[in-house]
Amino acid sequence: MTTLNRRELLAAGGMAAGALLGAGAWPRALGQQGAGKKRPNVLFLAIDDLNHWVGHLARNEQTRTPRIDALAARGVTFRRAYCAAPVCNPSRAALMSGLRPHRSGVYENRNDWRRVIPMDKPMTAAFRRGGYSVLGCGKIYHGGFERREEWDDYMKGGGGGDPRSKTPGGVGGIRFARLDCRDEDLHDYQIADWAIEQLNRKHDKPFFLACGVHLPHMPWSVPGKWFDMFPLESIKLPPYLENDLDDVPPAGVKMAKPDGDHATMLKSGRWKEAVQAYLAAIAYTDMNVGRVIAALEASAYKDNTIICLWGDHGWHLGEKRHWRKFALWEEATRAPLVFAGPGLAKGTCERTVDFMSIYPTLCELCGLDVPAHVQDPSIAALLRDPAGAWDRPAMTTYTFKNHTVRSETHRYIRYANGDEELYDEQVDPYEWKNLAGHAKLAKVKAELATHLPKSDAADIGNDRTDKGKGKKKKGKQQAAIVDEDELLGYGG
Repeated sequence: MTTLNRRELLAAGGMAAGALLGAGAWPRALGQQGAGKKRPNVLFLAIDDLNHWVGHLARNEQTRTPRIDALAARGVTFRRAYCAAPVCNPSRAALMSGLRPHRSGVYENRNDWRRVIPMDKPMTAAFRRGGYSVLGCGKIYHGGFERREEWDDYMKGGGGGDPRSKTPGGVGGIRFARLDCRDEDLHDYQIADWAIEQLNRKHDKPFFLACGVHLPHMPWSVPGKWFDMFPLESIKLPPYLENDLDDVPPAGVKMAKPDGDHATMLKSGRWKEAVQAYLAAIAYTDMNVGRVIAALEASAYKDNTIICLWGDHGWHLGEKRHWRKFALWEEATRAPLVFAGPGLAKGTCERTVDFMSIYPTLCELCGLDVPAHVQDPSIAALLRDPAGAWDRPAMTTYTFKNHTVRSETHRYIRYANGDEELYDEQVDPYEWKNLAGHAKLAKVKAELATHLPKSDAADIGNDRTDKGKGKKKKGKQQAAIVDEDELLGYGG
């Protein structure tokens, strides 16, 4: 078989190169604008608080995500994909800007990333410089920290708050409830509607359309029919070890907060109800994601649009006696990542990647220059060949100087105080046995430690860029961006 190097491939015609390389291979660069060639559009689907409980990742057999799974089946899905930070604001700011938390100082929900990330840095700026229309709706950045001037158009309003249950729902800070309302009454449905409207419009330029849905972020409150998909008597709890934290150092136990949410949940006897609610919220989200993808398939853009779907971080539901994100273990750091579109391969990639590669990858696929400040590599090679070589681990940071490095075989955690954890993911996928003190694994630990940052930027604090607009307004805006996680002592 004839083989082409990258330079030759770019020079070859799309159909000719495809014929030479075989079905499913990478055609001429998607971003090349030769005669009669159009740059691909991008549909950028962000899902809030969705962990790896999607069907095709097989982490939880109860989950139902047929539409996300169908997308994964026609593209490349990454079995081991990890966030830059296990909390909304720093995860999204890092992914969108190309600046990891230890470079920007954006570690927590309270950090106003706009203070340290100028207008020319985010992915939106790269696409606008490249001649794209940049459109957005829903939650792309953390609430209250949007910068609307980054976008050519952004959804306004969206229907206000979601309907509320007539009775308080959930257990302590873990909030959920059945709603007596229609699917379309929820904000996420209206967000999907706006994205669908954009896909039905005529666009004179290639577009980057970002659509961010809020669920399954708490509260897990959706119409009752979604709860009914998961009968309570059939609900299985996630794998759980009673003494799981016995070999976890003090810094890890402090993050877990076992005497908080988990103790309250055990006392309530409603753990299965919480799992049911999370599964219901995921199923509702899958429906809305499917609506947007179906609109793309019915549009004039179906054959020239790259879809990138990602979750901003993971979520614990009692594993390691922990709830929520805000930790450095597998459940908090792993989330779905799927690419699909023209010229991309089909298959499951077992390589370990993190979401910081999304920015340079989309630039490469669309023929855009990767800005100099973006240091993480593109994973476009893995979209050509999901089984290809890759030797770079993923790294996640939670608050100042707390980091984890995840390779294909191990997870290493080092906390700011020097505490350590090491897990062999090949035999211990739920991270029940901390091996950090085992002499035989000293070389493994040392090698993973070489990927830790050499320096860590100071936390930028919670000062706002709009602090000069008056104390009363500032207080109102500050309250709007503090979610329930922070109010309960998890964000700061």
